[in-house]
Amino acid sequence: MTTRSTFSRELEELNSSLEKMSIAAEEAIEQALKALISNDRETAQRLVKEDEAIDQMERDIETRCLNLMLRQQPVAADLRHISTALKVVTDLERIGDHAADIAELTLSINGEDSCDEIQHLPTMAENVKTMLRAAITAFINRDVAAAREIEKTDDVIDELFVKTRKEVVQLIAGDISKSDKAIDFLMVAKYLERIGDHAVNVCEWTEFSVNGSVNDVRIL
Repeated sequence: MTTRSTFSRELEELNSSLEKMSIAAEEAIEQALKALISNDRETAQRLVKEDEAIDQMERDIETRCLNLMLRQQPVAADLRHISTALKVVTDLERIGDHAADIAELTLSINGEDSCDEIQHLPTMAENVKTMLRAAITAFINRDVAAAREIEKTDDVIDELFVKTRKEVVQLIAGDISKSDKAIDFLMVAKYLERIGDHAVNVCEWTEFSVNGSVNDVRIL
């Protein structure tokens, strides 16, 4: 096998690892929201413990990236792709952390179907999952046009956060005894908003990976 063929295969393996980590993060988000909605404390506890698996994926991908740079000495676009992959895994790891944070909040919220009073959280979760999946696909395919379109989705996430915040205010105004639970719901919404921000970061790293610029500002 030629050196270039070996390098191409290793790049494909890197992309595959990124995709698997993204799927794990996406599933963590989904399970965290399901646990919150159904007050499933067992699942919430499991998610908190399983966050270490996503952390390990980050370490493995970092090692793969560094080995590629040291052994293959890539140049131009390939070097940017590998170096930005190091940034992308950091964002994915933080997304996993936020899913675990939501699970921890679930453990502090009492009452079944407690999410009924805050109706926009499930919609936020669905949007951030879709956004994350599309962002990673754009990065792997080095699709700048797709990445720029995905970034616009963050406006939807921000709008849903504002709506959730209003729901929280209404919940507290209606029953002050629910203030602690309402604040926990607001924190869940904030974590989802941050996940959207991390997906935007992935999109920006996609642009940098391809042309060395972010938001049309040349960096490298």
